[in-house]
Amino acid sequence: MNRGVIHVDESPVPLERWRRFLPNWLKRYLPVRGGRSEDHHGKAIFGFTVFLLSESIVFLSFIFTYVGLRLTHSRNWLPPGVSGPELSTFVIINTVVLLSSSFVIQPAENSLKHDHIQKFRWLWLITICMGSYFLIGQGIEWSKLDFGLSTGLVGSTFYVLTGFHGLHVLTGVILQITMLVRSFIPGNYEKGHFGVSAATLFWHFVDIIWVFLFSLLYLWQA
Repeated sequence: MNRGVIHVDESPVPLERWRRFLPNWLKRYLPVRGGRSEDHHGKAIFGFTVFLLSESIVFLSFIFTYVGLRLTHSRNWLPPGVSGPELSTFVIINTVVLLSSSFVIQPAENSLKHDHIQKFRWLWLITICMGSYFLIGQGIEWSKLDFGLSTGLVGSTFYVLTGFHGLHVLTGVILQITMLVRSFIPGNYEKGHFGVSAATLFWHFVDIIWVFLFSLLYLWQA
């Protein structure tokens, strides 16, 4: 890769006039004057981070809705005969597996940065297995619950929150599988590994969101 190449400015907004007032670490992430080729990875990650921030707003809207409904319907939150989601050993193990995967996927990305492709593949595969384990565990948990999607507020809020998060976990696993398959293409990551970095960042986001959902749906019930 020629690190001296200057790319054409693709920004629709002329930001150069404000660029001189920004700190140096932020300048290289902004789409101003195209930047040097080695800066494009950082700019792409910055754009992906903005996307994740928009996703977090959706999750926050669901979370605040849940908290508001829970506080205003505390007396009749659980319909008669319904115990609600329980903080069982199974749920705890499932949560530990998911959160621990963040400590596996990050070393995987770091291994790729240092051209340790075999180590990357094994750690990446382990992360895929951990994410799949969580999804299967969530499906098993759903099948054993004593309430459904139409069972009052507890049912609708629980399945919407966990289902939307589960969809993100599934997306993360699909992205990881794609990156793993691409690692077997000769020279695929010689020009950069934005896809791996984005998938890693997305996975950290999924894990952080689950910390909040786990606290609301299970610890609040305990």
